[in-house]
Amino acid sequence: MKFSIRRSAFIAALNDAQRAISSKTAIDILTGIKIEVSASKLTLTGSDADISIETVISQEDEKAALEIEEPGSVVLPARFFNEIVKKLPEDTMTIAIDARFQATITSGQAEFTINGIDAETYPHLPEIEAENKLVIAADILKRIINQTVIAVSTQESRPILTGIHLAYSNGELLAVATDSHRLSQRRITLNDASSQDYDIIVPGKSLNELAKMLGDSAENVEIRIAENQILFTFANTSFYSRLLEGNYPDTDRLIPQNSETTIEFNAVELLHSIERASLLSHAGRSNVVKLTLKTSEQQAIISGTSPEIGNVEEDLSFKQLEGNDLEISFNPDYMKDALASFGQTDVKMSLTLPLRPFILVPTEDGTNFVQLITPVRTF
Repeated sequence: MKFSIRRSAFIAALNDAQRAISSKTAIDILTGIKIEVSASKLTLTGSDADISIETVISQEDEKAALEIEEPGSVVLPARFFNEIVKKLPEDTMTIAIDARFQATITSGQAEFTINGIDAETYPHLPEIEAENKLVIAADILKRIINQTVIAVSTQESRPILTGIHLAYSNGELLAVATDSHRLSQRRITLNDASSQDYDIIVPGKSLNELAKMLGDSAENVEIRIAENQILFTFANTSFYSRLLEGNYPDTDRLIPQNSETTIEFNAVELLHSIERASLLSHAGRSNVVKLTLKTSEQQAIISGTSPEIGNVEEDLSFKQLEGNDLEISFNPDYMKDALASFGQTDVKMSLTLPLRPFILVPTEDGTNFVQLITPVRTF
């Protein structure tokens, strides 16, 4: 095997494929990057058995300037190989593999030789031949992931909650995540409707990595689903992930349908106020911020206390306050994540009782995006 390529294009593809590689894998060969060269393209593959990423560079890509002298394949140690490629002196590099799978990497006056492994021993990627597919714009998919993955559980004691529940029916996609302390739910209508319904749970870790790879363009992502795998295809990349097995809890019943008190804020202004209040709460052991709503006086107060340091209190500006007086305490980190997911919009906060979950929705579209947070008991 022998080819030369523009280093900048190779590094971009290498970085994408390497997102799937973990140094903690129990399978030694998965710490390597698989390089496969055919007559017309170069394919890089990384995997940790849960996530697999395959990215392709074609000879037709003028930016890559790929020249293939001899097809072949090899698996090279990913971490060392990546460091070598990044530090090569010239913009063009050449890789040649001999019969013993030893790789010679040259660029300008620099030459590295590293030992590789026969690519035949690398695990095969899942075969997903589903004809039915969902099609969604990359920027919208990225936004949905970022808005819901914040509520995914990091506790392995309930594996099912470490994933995002995706349900598709009648042209509508529903994404839900909860760690039992907070919940994020996003609903969207897809124009390119599939005739098949889906109900799956995708690991949050997988979708988090996928979101980092997706651009902010309207370029389409195709989604295909098999029995225990999901495949996202976009640009020159195929992103595979295993699915979680089991039934996701019924989260609809967790979302309050009515409220005793409502208040409308600008999401960014409230976020900055909570950031200030949490400066002291983080210094304490409890990490709790308190919101006091006085409807008769039309006053909203945010406060944070640290017995060791002191306290902070701030009058909040708001658009509208209705209902009963209420005092509620919550984890400020959960609230900051939720508010950040709304961007620049105004949000409506609906509350019932001091220890009952409250919800945040955008004022312009309160049915398709919901953030729920469970209060903290402080007495």
